[in-house]
Amino acid sequence: MDLGKTPPANAFLKSASQESIRKALWFPLKVNLCLNCGMIQLAHVVDPKLLFGDYVYVSSTSPVFVRHFEELARDITKRLKLKSRSLVVDIGSNDGILLKPFKDKGMKVVGIEPAKNIAQKANREGILTINKFFSSKLAKEIVKKYGQANLVTATNVFAHIDNLDEVMTGVKLLLKPDGVFLVEVAYLRDLVKKNLFDLVYHEHVCYWAVGSMKVLAERLGMKIFRVERVPTHGGSIRVLMKLKTGKWQIEANVASLIYQEKILGLTKIAIYKGLARRIKQNKQKLKKLLLKLKHQGKVIVGFGAPAKGNTLLNYFKINKTILDYIVDDSPYKQGLYTPGTHIPLLAPEKIYQNKPDYVLILAWNFAESIMKTHWRYYKNGGKFILPVPLPRIIT
Repeated sequence: MDLGKTPPANAFLKSASQESIRKALWFPLKVNLCLNCGMIQLAHVVDPKLLFGDYVYVSSTSPVFVRHFEELARDITKRLKLKSRSLVVDIGSNDGILLKPFKDKGMKVVGIEPAKNIAQKANREGILTINKFFSSKLAKEIVKKYGQANLVTATNVFAHIDNLDEVMTGVKLLLKPDGVFLVEVAYLRDLVKKNLFDLVYHEHVCYWAVGSMKVLAERLGMKIFRVERVPTHGGSIRVLMKLKTGKWQIEANVASLIYQEKILGLTKIAIYKGLARRIKQNKQKLKKLLLKLKHQGKVIVGFGAPAKGNTLLNYFKINKTILDYIVDDSPYKQGLYTPGTHIPLLAPEKIYQNKPDYVLILAWNFAESIMKTHWRYYKNGGKFILPVPLPRIIT
């Protein structure tokens, strides 16, 4: 699947000047299937220092995610019988959204976050955060200083990792003999079945199914013992891994999900060719709808500037001739411009001041929350447009 050249999805511009536009970097966005292990992966990997050195995505700006991670902390504490003073290490910890509820339970927490600005924010808010990329060397340093971990987590970050062998080696060094490695990541099965192609962007190097993750885990001396399906990002999996000698019993649904993936055809090329065709059809339908509304003199704006939204905008060639502006809850994004399409980002209050006719929800995974929060816009005659799995107007 080839989505052409696009800028990195979080490379927002501070200015829409010709010089800023000219200096912006673009990279190929092409997806390949490994016929050996069934993993979907990008053909071109962008230097992670370029992608994550300075970052505008802050997890805690989403109330939906705050609740999600509070529930995750509560569930896993009970399931693993974690105690006060247990050590929890979070890889790609962002602003400490997951570690905060563990710390509130009296546990020791360590975050690892490569974005300097966000690591500083987390430290200011009392979440011990190391501003580095995770590695086996860093794992040894953490063990020496804080001891081995009862739980290591990697939520919404495992898709971002290119040097998987190095990271898994580090996790094994970091874990206690009966420690658990928890991965939460968008599920390839949902991506394919629901046409969620905009989850493809340069930060997401890998696209995971249970089967391909099992191959990785077992090759590097670990075992998956539990998998749960969770609703985030249009459909995700929460995978629990143990060391080969760990005490945890392997649950039946691990084999069941892998079997279902094979029946669906996730290890074969045909299903992805079908997905590529559906994406082109989606592009034609959405562009046709938006252009028809513009020709009728309607004002259309966007809601949400997630990374996935920038994949959609660039591949579909939706720019400021179609969307007058985009509103976003994050103050870190307001005042910036979308990468590649140069649409201005404003605060949500703008939709009440300008009263646009239609709002295209680019952050579709939060669509229900957005529509409930902004019911006043809806009540005053505004309409929402959802772009996936098929474009539709919510009336």
